[in-house]
Amino acid sequence: MTTIRQRRVGKGTEAAEDQPSEETNVKPDGKIPSDPTGGKLWNILSITVGGIVAISLGLLTSVYVATLHENDLWFSNIKEVEREISFRTECGLYYSYYKQMIQAASIQQGLHGLVYDNKTESVRTINILERMNVYQEVFLSILYRILPIQQYLEPVYFYIYTLFGLQAVYVIALYVTSWLLSGTWLSGLLAACWYITNRVDTTRVEFTIPLRENWALPFFAVQIAAITYLLRTHLQPVQERLTLMVVFIATFLFSLTWQFNQFMMLIQALALFILDCLDMLPTAKVTWLYIIQISGLLLVCVLQFFNSMILGSLLISFNVSVLIARTIQKNLKKGGLLNRLGKLILHVLLVLCLTLLINKSIKKILSLESDEHIFKFLKAKFGFGATRDFDANLYLCEEAFGLLPLNTFSRLSSTLLFYVYGFVLFLLTIAAVIVAFRNLSGSNQVQLKEKAEAYTVTLKPDAAYSLVHTVLFGCLALSTMRMKYLWTSHMCVFASFGLCSAEVWKLILKCLHLYTSQRTQVIKYSIPIITLLYISFKFWPGIMDELSELREFYDPDTVELMNWIKSNTPNTAVFAGSMQLLAGVKLCTGRTLTNHPHYEDKNLRERTKQIYQIYAKRSPGDVYGILRSFGTDYVILEDSICYERRHSRGCRLRDLLDVANGHIMDGLGENEPDLKPSLYPRFCEEIKKNLPSYTMYFTRVFQNKTFHVYKLAKHK
Repeated sequence: MTTIRQRRVGKGTEAAEDQPSEETNVKPDGKIPSDPTGGKLWNILSITVGGIVAISLGLLTSVYVATLHENDLWFSNIKEVEREISFRTECGLYYSYYKQMIQAASIQQGLHGLVYDNKTESVRTINILERMNVYQEVFLSILYRILPIQQYLEPVYFYIYTLFGLQAVYVIALYVTSWLLSGTWLSGLLAACWYITNRVDTTRVEFTIPLRENWALPFFAVQIAAITYLLRTHLQPVQERLTLMVVFIATFLFSLTWQFNQFMMLIQALALFILDCLDMLPTAKVTWLYIIQISGLLLVCVLQFFNSMILGSLLISFNVSVLIARTIQKNLKKGGLLNRLGKLILHVLLVLCLTLLINKSIKKILSLESDEHIFKFLKAKFGFGATRDFDANLYLCEEAFGLLPLNTFSRLSSTLLFYVYGFVLFLLTIAAVIVAFRNLSGSNQVQLKEKAEAYTVTLKPDAAYSLVHTVLFGCLALSTMRMKYLWTSHMCVFASFGLCSAEVWKLILKCLHLYTSQRTQVIKYSIPIITLLYISFKFWPGIMDELSELREFYDPDTVELMNWIKSNTPNTAVFAGSMQLLAGVKLCTGRTLTNHPHYEDKNLRERTKQIYQIYAKRSPGDVYGILRSFGTDYVILEDSICYERRHSRGCRLRDLLDVANGHIMDGLGENEPDLKPSLYPRFCEEIKKNLPSYTMYFTRVFQNKTFHVYKLAKHK
């Protein structure tokens, strides 16, 4: 297994002018310049300084994560095979296509090898560009080939530095979003500092570099920043068109780089739908955002050779349903409170029914089953019945797909982030409820309006969107730990915006009967500065210690295995084993695989379940027949899976296989009443005894402390 050990010493733009006048042209000391020219100069100076700070923080973040990666692995000193092994599980699979494109005789030949690939899944030719989101690897490999940098920069460094560079884009986008929401770049500075000091919970780029989310999330952050600007009032037509173009480009790039894009954008579409129904966003702008989501996803569908999983996505069905339902119900936003509520309930039901109808129809026409494992997983996760489905249980038993651990909140609280976030969330939720009620009631009485505004703030569209966005993605993160990075990064934005918002402090001071304009401005700047000083003094020493801690990559067993495969097996050999290990086999040796970690294909999921019978209680003849049906020449058995202790009983891979096969699980504990003892012992254990019934099919050709490799006989 891969470990990290201690390194041995001897081894050699400020808010736009369309903001309310109360918030523009305000100096940090709370004084409003009397000279209009002086106010413009102050704005230019503020935007310039804020922009420089944003770029500087983005670049510093890139250098920071790159340094951590180097210090953890001693990446510059280890061998090429060790570098490739460090790209674990699916990361190695994605990087292998970049390596394949680099090593191809020409760009055309490299592309042909991806479109007609017969090494990723044995006895089968697949289109990698259709099945996987690897256009970023294709683009980067072409860029590396045409730029005059081959003599100065190795391909692997060009790859990882690009990903670390995207972190700069990510941080700058978060900074700008917070700046746009609050009207001061001090908010962006605080958001970026929180992102860095909460790095454990905001990103994992330094140890999972090629992961799809590390490509996609920076573009998602840019899209959110553009939407935040789009939702401002009094935009000029040119500004609005340019912003829509940025939203489209960011949406397209986000969709192109991550296979889970449709689910993230579905949540975003739900946020827009909720706010539109409550009359808190301009309907015309929301319509454009729906259309951009659909068009961006359809463009990706074309580039992925009409990938059926995209066509059958819930996002497209939902957005089309909303647009149809709105056409049917033209007077949705007219009438009194009860009338509006009745129409709203009908509207929601109509959208829901249309979504299900359109989605079921598309899936039936296309015979689409690629994403059924996700819905089985969700059904089991939220308690809609237990399941013996192998794929669903495989997800359920992984910690990354479990509930968000409670210690996450203690870490976020240590930087004050979670405390501030909860405080701002509470205040703005109250404000949103009041505004929503006022919108639905349709009251135009001036006296009632003035009374309401004396105690509450009018929630701006961009702030309303940010509120619902963080609530929905917070629910996603709480239910599925792997998705926390979508929430925690926006948490930094939302908390910093609230702490630097004049409207939030105005609300608090009015409730305490302490409100004055000068006092609001003083608090708006002083509290964030105090928070920044606290974060700096508390966490700067820890960051310096972290940067000075030197470790080294250490995984001799896997290195020995990869070197043996390259030296002792033919280039055409087919290998079977665990998904995670085989991704590394493809990257390090170029051998053909039977299965791999990219799980969004029904045939591959069924194939993986069959290959995993090597860890089940099956006869040697059965296992041999299964492996040979996929053209297998060698099978790799891992002790860490065969004798697994990482998971509890019921969640070990061998337990999942036993239950799926109808067999009683090993060890003490309860079994479901209809499970029966197997007629055969566990294959991965029994094969090591070299019994004649096994040696007639399998010959051990390699072993070390972790891995056992067996060559399959050519006869049955």
